[in-house]
Amino acid sequence: MRANQPVFFLLFALFVAGCATTDDLNRLRGEFNYQIQAENEKIVSVERQFAPLKEEIQSLQEKITKTNADFPPIRAAQAELRAEITDIRGRLQQLRGLIDSLKEDIRKENSSLVAKTVKSQEADKALREKMDTLTFKMNFIENYLGIDKKEESHNSSVDADKPSQPAQSVSKNGALEPVRTDKASLYAEAFALFKEGKYEKAREAFGSFLKQYPVSEFSDNVQFWIGECYYFEKKYEKAIVEYDKVIKNFPGGNKTSYALLKQGLSFLKLGDKDSARLLLQQVTKDFPNTSQARIARAKLLEIK
Repeated sequence: MRANQPVFFLLFALFVAGCATTDDLNRLRGEFNYQIQAENEKIVSVERQFAPLKEEIQSLQEKITKTNADFPPIRAAQAELRAEITDIRGRLQQLRGLIDSLKEDIRKENSSLVAKTVKSQEADKALREKMDTLTFKMNFIENYLGIDKKEESHNSSVDADKPSQPAQSVSKNGALEPVRTDKASLYAEAFALFKEGKYEKAREAFGSFLKQYPVSEFSDNVQFWIGECYYFEKKYEKAIVEYDKVIKNFPGGNKTSYALLKQGLSFLKLGDKDSARLLLQQVTKDFPNTSQARIARAKLLEIK
């Protein structure tokens, strides 16, 4: 409209001056209409250019309206989610408390068990000592040998792991107590190592005993235990050699039948069934009414 202002002023001046003619008015009117038409065309062109933008604005408005409509359910879902998270956190806290409580109970229980274990050590030690003999017997039963049983002799029955009854003396309170000799002490120490399963140390102790006391009431037992140490170490070849020393060096001893049986079992462990069969048959022949013979007969039935 600013572009038409000069025309209006000119018309106004002409009317005022009274000198405008009809042609001048027509001409001015034509120019004015032309300018109006040009401005209208510009407006139409601008409107055409902004038409897509209007559509986009309208689309955005529709999306905003729809989004605003969707906000309440989303907000509700978010509220529910926050509530669930809060509930889960509460439960986790409870679980942590429960776990801490259980840990404390376990710690107290362990402390109590440790205390009870410490207090019962002396009683356990005494019980272990009482169980040693039973364990020893079980070991030999599992290996088809009844060494723990009292062995038969011509005049008396003697315990397998004790060559003879120790001498006794009267104590101050009048009770009989065994008199321990150096030989008996060394033998007992070596045998204790054997019962504990310390076969290498026990073998060395038995060997040291034989060097110091090659001929004694313990010698045949000691030689046999050396063979047993090798047997339980699964060194069967060496065990056979040591058992053979019992048979040859102490033919009248109470360990001969056991050594012969264990030789047969050692050959069987090595897979030499023929040698094992011959030795086991010899046990049944030379010692027919013994537990060693019964074991030998059972093993012969297993050999194919």
